[in-house]
Amino acid sequence: MARMIVSAVSPDVGSDVRDLARLERQLPPLLSVIAGTVDVIGFLRLGLFTAHVTGNLVVMASLLVRGGSPNIPQILAVPVFMVAVAAVWFIAKALSTHGAALARPLLCVQFLLLTCVSILSVIRDSSTNPHGLIAGVTAMIAVSAMGCQFALLRVVLPAAPSTAVMTGNLTNITLSTLDTFTHTQPLTEGADERLRKALKVLVGFFAGCVAGAVAVSWLADWSWSLPVVLAGLAVALPSSRSGRGLFEVWKRDRGPEAERRAASADALGQR
Repeated sequence: MARMIVSAVSPDVGSDVRDLARLERQLPPLLSVIAGTVDVIGFLRLGLFTAHVTGNLVVMASLLVRGGSPNIPQILAVPVFMVAVAAVWFIAKALSTHGAALARPLLCVQFLLLTCVSILSVIRDSSTNPHGLIAGVTAMIAVSAMGCQFALLRVVLPAAPSTAVMTGNLTNITLSTLDTFTHTQPLTEGADERLRKALKVLVGFFAGCVAGAVAVSWLADWSWSLPVVLAGLAVALPSSRSGRGLFEVWKRDRGPEAERRAASADALGQR
């Protein structure tokens, strides 16, 4: 009903809603595959969880308590991740756009960062010295790419499940499965939808992990080309069935007209 009202007031606002809903269905599974490949390749080639900051915290704490000192990339991973998230926030603010129109610029940032990782890995053979300067720089760029992905989801698709942290997704799958297939009153609403979303992301992440491991075995440092290709597909992901790219949506949603449509949508939401 709300979608019909928005469409009646402004066709562009209705189109924005449809674009965002379609993006929410298509983008998280693909991003989860990218996160899986980056995490596995980063761990196997650089000795660092590039898409899983929690793992780096665990390793650091273990080394500090049991002896030894964590390497520099492990120490820097957390602040670099935070800086990358903050950078995405500033980019989003500077672009003065929202929703599906904001996705493509941020996806381009992720693509460029992963491309830099791939180039450095191939040219400088950073994996031969995982504790060296070049390997550390490469790892931090990969961490930044994943920070960009996390921030992108929270800014563009706040209702989407996490594409790299599977603990929450496994929890959602278990609880949603119980609510869906029992005949009692469900404990949470929307169990079917949550189950579908979480399953897609979980399967995508696992598939990315397997693909990343295979790529490392076959391609060595060239394995980074796999997440680069996938990130390129994410950038090219159309935002509508008519084939209109996210770039066209981004151009349409800039300027005074975009502000007018956003104000109309906010006014309807308050009602």
